Amino acid sequence: MPEPAPTERLRFRQMGPGDLDAMAALLGDSVVTRFYPAPMSREEASGWISWNQDNYRQHGYGLWLLSRPDGEFVGDCGLTWQSVNGTNRLEVGYHVRADLHGLGLATEAAAATRDFARDVIQADELIAITHPANRASQRVAEKVGMQRIEDDRGEDGTVHWVHGMRLHRR
Repeated sequence: MPEPAPTERLRFRQMGPGDLDAMAALLGDSVVTRFYPAPMSREEASGWISWNQDNYRQHGYGLWLLSRPDGEFVGDCGLTWQSVNGTNRLEVGYHVRADLHGLGLATEAAAATRDFARDVIQADELIAITHPANRASQRVAEKVGMQRIEDDRGEDGTVHWVHGMRLHRR
C-alpha cells in the first residue's frame, strides 16, 4: 500500500532498522515524549520500528517516517489501531523533532494522513488520543478537523482525551 502523498514540506516512507538512530533520538527526547511515562530507550525505539513494520505487513500502513524533500529527518506520523474504552479505533499519531515544534509540520503531516485514511483506506472515522495537558497535540487534531468526543479511561486509571471526526468519502 502506498504512503500519504508528499506535501509541500514533507515526504512519507516506511521506517526500517536503518532509521534506528533517528527514531531513538526522537523518541528518547524528553521534550517530544513529555506526555509519555518516560522517554524511550534505544531498545524501545527499535521495538517501535518493529511494531510499525508489523503494522505495514498486517494493515498496509502504520506510522511513517517523515522527512523534508532533501531527506532531513523530521519525525513520524501515520495510522495505527488503538483501543479506546475497549473498542479498536483508527488513530492518527505524530511526533516531530523538538527543534521543529511550532512550524506546522505535525499539522501538515496529520492532514495528509487524514486524507490518506479517507481516500485510500476509505476509513469512516479517525481519532487522535492526547494527554489532557498536551494542548499542542490537541491543536493539531483540531486543525485537521477533529473535536473532542470522549475520554479514554485506561485500565491503570489514566484518562486521555479522544478527538475524532467522521471521514466522508469524496
